[in-house]
Amino acid sequence: MDKNRRNAHLLLMLAAAIWGFAFVAQRVGMRHIGPLTFNGVRFALGAGALAPLLLIRRGWFATWTAPPVSETPPSRRELLVGSLGAGLLLFGGSTLQQVGVIYTTAGKAGFITSLYVVFVPLLGLLWGHATGGRTWLGVLAAAVGLYLLSARGMGSLDRGDGLVLIGAWFWAGHVLLVGHLVQRLPALPLAVLQFTVCSVLSLIGALILETIRIQALLATTGPILYAGLMSVGVAYTLQAIGQRHARPAPAAIILSFEAVFAALGGWLILSEGMTLRGMIGAALMLAGAILAQADRSQLSRD
Repeated sequence: MDKNRRNAHLLLMLAAAIWGFAFVAQRVGMRHIGPLTFNGVRFALGAGALAPLLLIRRGWFATWTAPPVSETPPSRRELLVGSLGAGLLLFGGSTLQQVGVIYTTAGKAGFITSLYVVFVPLLGLLWGHATGGRTWLGVLAAAVGLYLLSARGMGSLDRGDGLVLIGAWFWAGHVLLVGHLVQRLPALPLAVLQFTVCSVLSLIGALILETIRIQALLATTGPILYAGLMSVGVAYTLQAIGQRHARPAPAAIILSFEAVFAALGGWLILSEGMTLRGMIGAALMLAGAILAQADRSQLSRD
């Protein structure tokens, strides 16, 4: 493994750690404000943190802010439409996840969210992508793991687990759409615009469904700053840098370890525990995520 790829894997693991501990921030934030308010402010901070980078035109920033080389450069309309689609999926996934963490633990939410890694190749079938035997084995392992992790089994998921599970499908769709869009569109403007779309939709929902109080926002300053600046701003930046040199399948496997960090954060900070059955289920889900990417890893060797 060359130095660039090794460094890329380290950056991706750091991004996974930041995202994993963000589940703790998301749960703590729900003590004072509503989920839509939290996400609205969080993604606004993330977009605001990345926006100044659009002005930097040197080094890797120049590559990240410029569109991929193609015979027909993308239009402004393509960027806006693509950002709107990505922002809508981001809004769906983040809203379901944020509401879900009210009713479940940070660790369980992390492992269930990691199922998006399994769902990506399944959704890829709609676009004619090949799916091999290891993917289906990964799906089976993840399904058994989810059954064990959920207190009452898949037939009667807890409310929070069910919401996070539905949200994982949105995350999978988001991964596929963004993977398609970055072949034509500049990554940084796409990121800033999709975060803005998600923030605006969340704040509109918050104004309609929730009560926004300055006092409550101030009480949640720490979790919001972490979830906005670190989870959205820094981690997405690390992901973008890391994926320039990492193959897609290993990158997805590394990023799925956010579930492990979510469980670690829940245990260290929130004193959340997990039964032996839950631990076995979590391990099966992580194994399923790795297996689901195994076929893609074979296809992407260089």
